[in-house]
Amino acid sequence: MENESVQRIVLGDVEVTRVVEWQEAFAPARGIVPESDAALWKDNEDWLAPDHWDPETDMATVALQTWVLRSGGRTVLVDTGVGNDRERPGSPRFHHWKGDFLEKLALAGIRPQDVDIVVNTHIHGDHVGWNTMDAEGEWVPTFPNAQYLIPAADDFHFGPDNSYGGGLREVDRLIYEDSVAPVHRAGQAVLWDGSHRIDEHLTLESAPGHTPGSAVLRLSSRGDRAVFVGDLLHSPVQILTPSCNSCFCLDAERAAASRRRIIERAAAERELIVPAHFGGAGAVEVRREGAGFALGRWAAYDAR
Repeated sequence: MENESVQRIVLGDVEVTRVVEWQEAFAPARGIVPESDAALWKDNEDWLAPDHWDPETDMATVALQTWVLRSGGRTVLVDTGVGNDRERPGSPRFHHWKGDFLEKLALAGIRPQDVDIVVNTHIHGDHVGWNTMDAEGEWVPTFPNAQYLIPAADDFHFGPDNSYGGGLREVDRLIYEDSVAPVHRAGQAVLWDGSHRIDEHLTLESAPGHTPGSAVLRLSSRGDRAVFVGDLLHSPVQILTPSCNSCFCLDAERAAASRRRIIERAAAERELIVPAHFGGAGAVEVRREGAGFALGRWAAYDAR
């Protein structure tokens, strides 16, 4: 690869580019997936290490990445990372973060003005950050010509009508005010519920639980299929045990039900599962194995 932070794969008539904003050991494995047990990680050490887990430190590796889809003559971004210059007092790693995301997009041949659609799979700070940028002290949309597709249920839950995340966390107000509200003010926000067709290849579907409006994006083109699942999965161990939620899921029961439904369909239809945070190749096929699931082939990117 010319640059490991920019990788490409072609699925049917859609080119998919992976742009990695950041990738590191993030937190203890069972801090991220609390319902998993130590044996699950240890029994799968041969493939979890080193891309997804360090058995010596018990730290899980997490990636922050945006998936760029070129489909039907348009450029679609799936999630926008943490963004720069944010007030995130509860998250020291990303408080006043200074990253090179726009430079990495440029390496992929993408200028902000060329983006047609931004998909936010849900409203968490590491998925909406580059929705906006600081322009002389004012937050403005980073992608001036794009429609921003935002799940209506999340916009309500995290927005002022529901007192910013039900009043649970101050950071929810900060995230909404710097990364979502400016998109509304610019007239670029499109709220949707249930399902939303982007074009002949791409369709958004609700998959609630992680947040009230969590969504997946399905790709189907000339026999190739993929599903971009956002935060339904934080670690590959959740494919083996779909009942195990991450520590970030707001509604555990609904999140587990959505996760199992999406994995079942991916196994049945041979969809490539593309989560927001997997390290390594970042995307993987799944298959049925008895009453459960097993991992298949990891994504193979073009050498460029």
